[in-house]
Amino acid sequence: MSRAVLLLAALIAASRRGMKVVFFTRTQIQTLPLSVTSCLPNLSPDSLKMIKFCYPRTLEELLLQVASLHEPENTSPTAPSLIIVDRLQNFLCGPGGGGGFHQGEQSCAAHLSALLLDTAAFLTQVLERRAPWLAPCRLLASFQPECEVGPADPGSSHPVLAVLDRYFTARCTLDRDESYAAVAAGLEDVWRVDLSGAGPMDPSDRADCTSQEWQLVVFTNGSMEFRSV
Repeated sequence: MSRAVLLLAALIAASRRGMKVVFFTRTQIQTLPLSVTSCLPNLSPDSLKMIKFCYPRTLEELLLQVASLHEPENTSPTAPSLIIVDRLQNFLCGPGGGGGFHQGEQSCAAHLSALLLDTAAFLTQVLERRAPWLAPCRLLASFQPECEVGPADPGSSHPVLAVLDRYFTARCTLDRDESYAAVAAGLEDVWRVDLSGAGPMDPSDRADCTSQEWQLVVFTNGSMEFRSV
């Protein structure tokens, strides 16, 4: 589900805001899921051209590809306005995805987070000079500690999440809604979406935290709908 939400964010940024998007993921995307295309029924093929899909296989490849966004060929004529990393845990897990996290996973997470934020700050400066209406460069990443401890427990504090929280100014949590109301509605999938944190790209605003909540409904035909709570 997190990938569908990230893909939707990428397409909205490209189609409605004219942003260039870089989307990092280990798993190749062949087609867009119905849950995404149903939310954007009039999506233009040109919008997909605004999204660059990158498929690093390892943490080292991801670091190199993120660092390459500083190079002129990736900032001309327009720099990306959105960087997305799908499933950070896949890059922090050991070979095969089932051997737990790399030794020193917190250091790896900190290194990657710092590079992503540095790259976003650099691209923001480029955008402010060349296309200020597209600035700042935004950053989205998903993480689920499934390879070590199973699905995330909202009440637990995962060591890698603790590191990510120090670098990222906001967190959006997706939790399956198994309440009686959701079950009684007969819907295939219902998720709670909680957004908390400070303003984007400005750590000085951390004290002014906000919290918002939505419900994400995935219907039996694969389409999805966001509802305010």
